[in-house]
Amino acid sequence: MKLPEPQAKTFSTLVSEIEKGQIKIPQFQRDFVWTMQKSAGLIDSIVKGYPIGTFILWRTKERLRSVRNIGNQVLPDPEEGEFIDYVLDGQQRLTSLFASLRGVTLKREDGREDDFSKIFIDLDAEESEQIVITDIEGKNEKSLISILILRKGDFILLASYPQKYHEKIGIYKNRIESYQYSTILVKDAPIDIATEIFTRINVGGKPLSLFEIMVAKTFDHEKNFDLTEKFQELIDNLKPLDYETISDATVLQVVSIIISKECKRQVILQLDKNEFINVWPKAIDSIERTVEYFRNYYRIPVSQLLPYNALIIPFSYFFFHHKDKAIGDKQKYLEDFFWRCSLSGRYSSAVESKLAQDVKRIDKILYGELPSYDWSIDTSEEFIKNNGSFSAARSYIKAILCIYSYHQPKSFNDNSIVNISNYWLKQANSKNYHHFFPRAYLKTKDYGVFYINHILNITIVDDFLNKREIGAKAPSKYMAKFQEVNPDLNNTMKTHLIEDLNTFGIWDDDFEKFIDERAKVVSRELSKRVIKQEVDRKGQAKLVDDFEEELTTVE
Repeated sequence: MKLPEPQAKTFSTLVSEIEKGQIKIPQFQRDFVWTMQKSAGLIDSIVKGYPIGTFILWRTKERLRSVRNIGNQVLPDPEEGEFIDYVLDGQQRLTSLFASLRGVTLKREDGREDDFSKIFIDLDAEESEQIVITDIEGKNEKSLISILILRKGDFILLASYPQKYHEKIGIYKNRIESYQYSTILVKDAPIDIATEIFTRINVGGKPLSLFEIMVAKTFDHEKNFDLTEKFQELIDNLKPLDYETISDATVLQVVSIIISKECKRQVILQLDKNEFINVWPKAIDSIERTVEYFRNYYRIPVSQLLPYNALIIPFSYFFFHHKDKAIGDKQKYLEDFFWRCSLSGRYSSAVESKLAQDVKRIDKILYGELPSYDWSIDTSEEFIKNNGSFSAARSYIKAILCIYSYHQPKSFNDNSIVNISNYWLKQANSKNYHHFFPRAYLKTKDYGVFYINHILNITIVDDFLNKREIGAKAPSKYMAKFQEVNPDLNNTMKTHLIEDLNTFGIWDDDFEKFIDERAKVVSRELSKRVIKQEVDRKGQAKLVDDFEEELTTVE
C-alpha cells in the first residue's frame, strides 16, 4: 500500500468524476440519511468558505458487490480494468454536495422523495446568519435564489435579480465554483486494509463484520456471484429443515477450512477470490449433507440443539472429501468425534485453532483410522449428576438434550411426537422444556436451584402440554391423570429416558431416586456413542478445566 495522497479538487472535477462513474459508494457504507436541512447547512459552510472536512477515497481496480452511485443516480460503470474511487469517508457530505449543487431529487429507502433543487440562498441574510435555507415561508421571493440557478443560471437570468443582490450573487457563485475540496486518495490497498480504514474512521459506528468484508471482496459480476445472495439461498434451503440459524461466520469458516485447513480471520481475508467462488457450490453441498446427517443419523431435528454451530465445520470438511454416506468404522469414528467435542466444552474457546487441529483428526477418519485425542470424556452417572446445571447455552447440556431428542420424545397425554422448534429453544424457559418434578413442588421440599434445574429433571415436551394443570403438583398426582388419558404411558415415558414409572420413584415422588435412575440411562446412552481411549482412563483434570471455562463464558 502506498502512502495516502492528499489532493484538492474543485466541484466541477468532483462532479465530472461522479458522473463518469469513477466515484462510487461501497456496499459496506450505510445509506444516505442526511436531511435536506443538514445538507443545506453543508452548502452554507461552503458559501461562507468554512472547511467541511476531508473526503477519503480508496482507489482500486477491485469490483465490489452492490456498489451504489452517489445519490442513487443512474450513472455509468467504469470499463473493466479501470480504477474506481470508493468513498471510505464523507459519503453523507459528498452525496449532499452532489444532490444540492446539481438539484437532484433523491428517493429515500422509505419511499419519500426529497427535491434538492429546493435549497435556496437567502440574499437578505447576513454572514453571521444562516445563508442557505430550505424553509422559505415568509421570505421575499425576490431575495431567494436556488443553489441550482446560482450555479447554472446564465448572465441574463442572474441579472434579472434586483441590483442590490448582484454583488452577493457574484460572491456566492464564485465561492462555490472555486472552493477547494480536500480529498485523500488511498492507493494499492487490499480490501481488508480499506475496510479497516473505514472502521477506524467511523469509530462511533458499527465495525464491519468479516462477512460484510467478504461480500465486498468476492463479488463477481461476470460469474454472477454475490455472497449475500448465495448465503441467503443456503438459509432458504435450510429453513424447511429447521437449520436456518447457521451463521454466516460458520459458512465462511467451512469454505476456509476446505481451501486452507484453517479458518482464522486473517486466513479468510486472504483467500483467493476465484478459488472461493469455485469451491462455493461443493462447500454448500457439504453443509447441506452435514445437516442431513445430523438430522437423520443423530436425529437432531433443529439447529438450536447443536452443542456447537462449529461442529458444522469439520463435518462439512468430511463430506466435501467423502462423497458417499459415512458407514462402518468411519461412521463410528465420526460419532465418537461428535460426542467428544460436545461433551467436553471443546469449542468454548480458541475455536479457530482447535478446528485446525480437528481437521487433521477428520483426515484420519477419512483414511479409516481412529484419531487420538488429548482431552478426556467422562460419561459416568456421577459426572452427569455433578455437572448437569441446566443452561440452554451450555454445550454439555445441549449434548444431553440431543440424546433426549434422539429418542423422539412423545407427548405425555396423547403419545404424539413432540414438535421441537428453533424458536422455542432460544431461551431456557422454552415451551419445549419441562421440569418433570415441577419447580414449585421441589421448592416446597427445600431443594436448591442446581437440582431443581438439573438436566436430569428436564424433559422435552411441546406447547400442548398443559403446564398450568401440572403447576406445583407432585409427579404422582399429575402422572396419574396422564395415565387415565394415555393407556400407553409407560412406553411414552421410555421416549423420555424414563424407563419404568415404578422403579424411577415417580409414584413415591422420590426425586433423588428419579435423578439416580435417569442418570444411569443417560450415562448408558452417552457411553454407547464414545469409543473409550487411554486418555479417558487417565483422569478428568483437563475436562473439568474446560467445563469451568465454558460455565464462565455462559455466565
